[in-house]
Order: sequence, then structure tokens, then C-alpha cells
Amino acid sequence: MIKKIIRVLIVDDSSLVRNILNAGLSRDPYIQVVGSAPDPYVARDMIVKFKPDVMTLDVEMPRMDGVEFLRKLMPQYPIPVVMVSSLTQRGKQITLDALDAGAVDFVSKPSTDIARGLEGMIGELCTKIKIASTANVSHWKGRTDLLPFKNRIQGNKSLAESTDKVIAIGASTGGTEAIRTVISAFPAATPGVVIVQHMPAGFTKLFAERLNSLCAMQVKEAESGDRIMPGRVLIAPGEKHMKVSRSGGIYKVDCREGEKVNGHCPSVGVLFESIAQHVGANAVGVMLTGMGSDGADSMVSMRKAGARTVAQDEKSSVVFGMPKEAYKRGGAEKLMPLIEIAGEVISILS
Repeated sequence: MIKKIIRVLIVDDSSLVRNILNAGLSRDPYIQVVGSAPDPYVARDMIVKFKPDVMTLDVEMPRMDGVEFLRKLMPQYPIPVVMVSSLTQRGKQITLDALDAGAVDFVSKPSTDIARGLEGMIGELCTKIKIASTANVSHWKGRTDLLPFKNRIQGNKSLAESTDKVIAIGASTGGTEAIRTVISAFPAATPGVVIVQHMPAGFTKLFAERLNSLCAMQVKEAESGDRIMPGRVLIAPGEKHMKVSRSGGIYKVDCREGEKVNGHCPSVGVLFESIAQHVGANAVGVMLTGMGSDGADSMVSMRKAGARTVAQDEKSSVVFGMPKEAYKRGGAEKLMPLIEIAGEVISILS
């Protein structure tokens, strides 16, 4: 529950967008717009002057795009940022770059009827600003590694190339960076991985392609019928739930549209519940950073079915909601720093 007024800075090169966002956000009693800037150069001065709690940032701007600004800003002045993203292919790519560079979350800017579309997304933006205000971005201070990286654990011959092991990962706010950190450290022969990251349709495919270029394992957006196998990572498609089923010694995924579960589609809870039912003790569950409790109860089901489970600790989480609930309810055996999770999973599987 929000207990204080959240001070927000709006950064967008369009005066129309700035005015609509200013008016819309100002209607929320817990949000105070302290300024609006037409470009990152003006925004930089306003950040120093007004010290906002959260910043909304346009993806594409003429003098300096949002990603370049974040890469310069976050190591010096970490601040929770919600990107306002266009739905063009380039806009989606830049949005993922922005998440890599430290943005907490994003909302999609309408491509037509801008005024009406922006009014329609104000509620979502207010919610994400409130979530962002609780985010821990202090770990970006002094960072110099804001470009895509490769950090793989090579070798590990004791890791069995078995089809009967499955690693299931759930994440939400802050999860894109956390997922990248974990799976880029997995060797190529790692047992199959299935992932739910709360993300809308159109972004999950690009996210998977980006991870595929960074990881020893093959990463793809999941499709119904895809087999879970060593060396493969399957990302749940946006706006579709992903479940795991077993046929003999083979595990497959089923991806279908459905009602939101725990407020989300795809839902971590839906994936983890299917893991509990069909994989049981052959599974390792990982809960990463995220707001809320999606998947917490289903991780309890996984553990009761014999799965081993871990969750990200508070210090390394952007938002310590989902890991906290998973641990508090008894679903996660232990809390661990993000950087240690891949090694723990490999140790369990070995």
C-alpha cells in the first residue's frame, strides 16, 4: 500500500504527450508530477533539482534516445524508470535495451489516436509508477557493464544430459535482467528450462531472441508442442499461459490464451502448478524478482511434490515481492543472491 506521495518526472519530446501524462498522473492522489522535460539534457538538470522518486521516459527521442540516457544516468544517479514505449519493431527492441540498462518496467504508447490512447493507459502507468517507487535500483550505482554480456559456466561434465529434469523459472518486475544473469551462466548441456516472465505479446519473442544471442543454451519463444530438452530454454509467449505435460519420458509445453491468473497471463502460478503435477521431484524451481505473489502457492505445491526450490534474496531483487512470498509460504527452500542462483541450480542437478 502506497503511504507517501510519489514524485514523478516526465521525459518525452512531444508536448502533447507530456501534457496528457501530466494531467492524467496528477489525478492520482498518490502521485505528484514535479516536472516534465522535452529531452534527456533538460531531464538531467531536473533530476538534480527535484530529486524525483520515479521517472517516466520516452523510448525514442531525437537528441538522445532513452537507452543512451539510461546508460549514462543509472551509474551516477540510480532512479526507478518506467519506459513509455512505442509498439513499432524498433520501439520494442529499444525497450528491451532499456530494461537491460536499468529501466524497471514499461508501458506501450498507442500508435494511433494518441490522445485517446494515452488517456486509456494512464491507469496502467499509475500502477507501474507505484510499483517502481518500491524498486531497489541501488545496484546500478557505479556500474560499467551496461552493454549486453556473456557470462557462462562452461563444462561441468557431471551435469547429466537427462530429459527427465526440468528447471522452471518465474519472474516479473526486474526479471529481464535477472533471467539473463541466470541462464547466461548455464552450460549448453543444461536440462531444459521453462520460463514465465510477465511481459505482453510482441515482446517475449524479441526477449527470447536476445537471450539466444547471449546464452550457451538455445532460447526461443515457446509454442504448443515444443519439447523440453537439454540445451533448450522456452519462454512463455505474452498473453498465453504455458503448462508442462509429460508423455512417457518426454516433457512438452502447451501454450494457450486464457483468463488472467493471479492478475497475469502468462502466470507463473499456472506454469508451476503444472510442474508440480507432471514433473514433481524431477524439477528445480526458481523464483526471481517481481511484484505480488504470482506462483508462491504453486511453488509450495512443487516442493510438496518433491521439487527443489530457491528464490532471489531481497538485496539483489528489484522488487522483493514474489520471492518473499514464495519463501514466506514455504515454497522456496532458501533465499540467495542473484549471482549465486545458477551455480546452486547446477549443483542441485549434479
